[in-house]
Amino acid sequence: MPGNPQSPANTVYVVDDDAGMLESTQWLLESVGLEVNAYSDGRQFLDAVAGCRPGCVVLDIRMPGLGGLNVQEELQKRDLNVPIIFISGHADVPIVVRAFKSGAFDFIEKPFNEQLLLDSVQQALQGTSAAQQNSPVSDDTEALISTLTRRERDVFLPLAQGYTSREIAEQLDVSVKTIDLYRARVMKRLGAERLPDVTGIAIAAGLLDPVQLRNKDQ
Repeated sequence: MPGNPQSPANTVYVVDDDAGMLESTQWLLESVGLEVNAYSDGRQFLDAVAGCRPGCVVLDIRMPGLGGLNVQEELQKRDLNVPIIFISGHADVPIVVRAFKSGAFDFIEKPFNEQLLLDSVQQALQGTSAAQQNSPVSDDTEALISTLTRRERDVFLPLAQGYTSREIAEQLDVSVKTIDLYRARVMKRLGAERLPDVTGIAIAAGLLDPVQLRNKDQ
């Protein structure tokens, strides 16, 4: 399945040991005109990209042998600052946090919404240069918030207002686990280390009036 891409920087590399998932993900991405190379294990992928910079990597986090986090670490050792979109059917918050702290671009649970993956891949391919040139939050807050997906925006404002993950989950009619994942993604995209940073960004963007803040513990 893997081949030699004409333009590695614009190619999506998919790495997944599940043959069915690998094939369906490749088909989905190719159906919107993307150049895709697929690999069934992490070592095979790393050998294939030796000496070049991939455009974007869709990477399964749990694989026999070299797992996704190990692949991420190896890419960093090679100074390949490539956007990585992790996918996993067994995601938990500590793994998500570890992936984001190590520079992951996104983290999506299996079975994933196809449009969610497509949106994330397009953002990874188109926004890498802009992200590297981002000004501090205080200088370009609106542009920073614009990087959020629609669902991330749904979580962002209640989070900034002080609602807990459980309360946001009830508002959006999804699981608490899902909100925890989106919460980690929102904070990563905004460069926020603490919840008060998220609140400050919302206020700076004019999306939240300080009087709307809820006086309660997180």
